[in-house]
Amino acid sequence: MESCASRCNEKFNRDAACQCDRRCLRHGNCCEDYEHLCTEDHKESEPLPQPEEETEEALASNLYSAPTSCQGRCYEAFDKHHQCHCNARCQEFGNCCKDFESLCSDHEGFSHSSDAITKEEIQSISEKIYRADTNKAQKEDIILNSQNCISPSETRDQRDRCPKPLFTYVNEKLFSKPTYAAFINLLNNYQRATGHGEHFSAQELAEQDAFLREIMKTAVMKELYSFLHHQNRYGSEQEFINDLKNMWFGLYSRGNEEGDSSGFEHVFSGEVKKGKVTGFHNWIRFYLEEKEGLVDYYSHIYDGPWDSYPDVLAMQFNWDGYYKEVGSAFIGSSPEFEFALYSLCFIARPGKVCQLSLGGYPLAVRTYTWDKSTYGNGKKHIATAYIVSSA
Repeated sequence: MESCASRCNEKFNRDAACQCDRRCLRHGNCCEDYEHLCTEDHKESEPLPQPEEETEEALASNLYSAPTSCQGRCYEAFDKHHQCHCNARCQEFGNCCKDFESLCSDHEGFSHSSDAITKEEIQSISEKIYRADTNKAQKEDIILNSQNCISPSETRDQRDRCPKPLFTYVNEKLFSKPTYAAFINLLNNYQRATGHGEHFSAQELAEQDAFLREIMKTAVMKELYSFLHHQNRYGSEQEFINDLKNMWFGLYSRGNEEGDSSGFEHVFSGEVKKGKVTGFHNWIRFYLEEKEGLVDYYSHIYDGPWDSYPDVLAMQFNWDGYYKEVGSAFIGSSPEFEFALYSLCFIARPGKVCQLSLGGYPLAVRTYTWDKSTYGNGKKHIATAYIVSSA
């Protein structure tokens, strides 16, 4: 039997039969003597701090603000912290919220208990997506200079602790690949300041369709669609594509002007609201802006355990005069990889933390819904999606 002797709070070890890291209790994979040997001094690792604007969005969102209601919660996973439940088996256990039948009994596409996506299924499909990402950067494609790692408590002082750029070298041949090229074409279609309405030309709308068309050709997105189709979430690939376009590219208002933001703009391109950078969780965007002298890398608070790409970095930076306190991002991933994982989490765990597994390492993604407007039959747009923790 493997033991935690001399292993307390070590890093996650994919080759070990059981774990002694700080998150093994959460993931249920501790060695039998973990609590006896390690918990006296055990303090669970904190997740990456929530970026300030995402906290604001959480407060603005009412999806999970009323745990006594099934509003927006139909057939979510069981959560022991909720007073009542809206999952597929709540009637069996007699713990449904009072409005379960009126809100959920005819909920489109979720009429059977088999339609609830389990944590294990999410982790399995995320591993398949991870393995399918053949367009990701190879180790020789990127030279990263992460420099100074600081504590989360130091992020508010806005000090530049790294004199050199984050990216020393990127093989820009990556950007000629169809999905990268289609993604980059979208980045200059937005005004970063909220409160200024977005107005797309016919060409810009065509670029959205082109991006979706290119990513749907990839093994990554084919894996995701196959999984969601099997889960009865979508009846056809075209239905899936249409929903992706609405949830990611549909416009809503974060400021005073109608249609000034979207999930895609916020997560991948970045915005400025109330004098601070919001969103901006993409490495390609970061590299291109840094290359132009518009991004100044300050420091990082977390560097992921992966020894190949994609990796994860949580960093601080200045974007042309505006500060980003905590910006988590995949590094070296393809556009379709990020788009697939964020979409998976938004569809399977809207407004919640979504537990993934990538190359044997656990990773959590947080999504928020935009609740002030809807599309289709009451569906929600993506407000944001970002990495919140990793073991």
